[in-house]
Amino acid sequence: MRIGVPKEQKAQEYRVGLTPSAVRQLTEQGHQVVVEEGAGQGSGYLDDEYRQAGASLLSGAEEVYAQAALIVKVKEPQPGEIDLLCAGQCLFCYLHLAPDIALCDDLLASGVTAIAYETITDDAGRLPLLKPMSEIAGRLSVQAGAHCLETAQGGRGVLLGAVAGLPPAKVLVLGGGVVGSQAIDVALGMGATVAVVEEQRQRRDQLAAHYNSAHLAVLAELDCEAVLPNVDMVVGAALVPGARAPQLLRRSHLPLLNAGAVLVDVAVDQGGCFESSRPTSHQQPTFIDQGIVHYCVANIPSAVSRTASLALSQATLPYVQRIASSDLPSIAATPGIRDGINIAGGAVYCPAVAEAQQRPLADLASLTA
Repeated sequence: MRIGVPKEQKAQEYRVGLTPSAVRQLTEQGHQVVVEEGAGQGSGYLDDEYRQAGASLLSGAEEVYAQAALIVKVKEPQPGEIDLLCAGQCLFCYLHLAPDIALCDDLLASGVTAIAYETITDDAGRLPLLKPMSEIAGRLSVQAGAHCLETAQGGRGVLLGAVAGLPPAKVLVLGGGVVGSQAIDVALGMGATVAVVEEQRQRRDQLAAHYNSAHLAVLAELDCEAVLPNVDMVVGAALVPGARAPQLLRRSHLPLLNAGAVLVDVAVDQGGCFESSRPTSHQQPTFIDQGIVHYCVANIPSAVSRTASLALSQATLPYVQRIASSDLPSIAATPGIRDGINIAGGAVYCPAVAEAQQRPLADLASLTA
């Protein structure tokens, strides 16, 4: 199969869909790979590295989309890419369709098969292609939040780590999954006091046993009036796979926070954990609403593009190999990877997307017939 790797067009998206190492493995298996010139530049990969790996370099996205049967990228296609998609083509990337009706409409009209990284599952029901970016985003969320707490950024002027004789800053993490646990690691490591809200009892027990720290409180539910006045930073880390993120803080809760407190919404690409959230960029990462600093960058891992590209490419490569060596009926019959099929042939196959947008849900079995 001919596989295409275009340069990312999303603002300040520096990651690349496949590293030269992954491209080499694909070409050695007999696949053709075409890469847009400069696609790896933001992650430190030169065009010559892709050539040496066996790829053909093309001068623009138009050529890549026109020649490739499988498009492998990082983020959802941008407006300038939609018209480049071809019926019958396969698109493999993060899609985050649940809150994005317009993109869903465009992909349905294009006739592509859109397979989303974030809804592929493994044998245990986990999300193997979401995990590496969630780990990175979780760690970066606290770093970014700590910076936002600085006075010059509009924050409270509070140092996250403890200083002798002064109480440490307080961080609230909403969700104890992959993002949340990484945020806890960093916050505790920086010397903060942390509270995490996690609704699943088994996961609460795991968190309490793992950290066994007097500086971590594990809560079953959030009492906003009791907790919010005492925290400096809130990390929104709640996830419903493939679905719109649950809104855990309403606008009416903002006055409970101290002026200059920071909200970091890691789930903003799925609609956001906070009602007041709206997507921002690395160039303009924050805004202030009712005196509260909001950090809502929709592609947080792009800030460490080299690390993120390596981790993502390593995770996705086995799935790229499987897709490139199979037809759609075979993919639709394969456990785990079939859960990634969000759209095919003008129909929605992801239950969470169909529910979020009140669209008809097609049966995956129809693709295997």
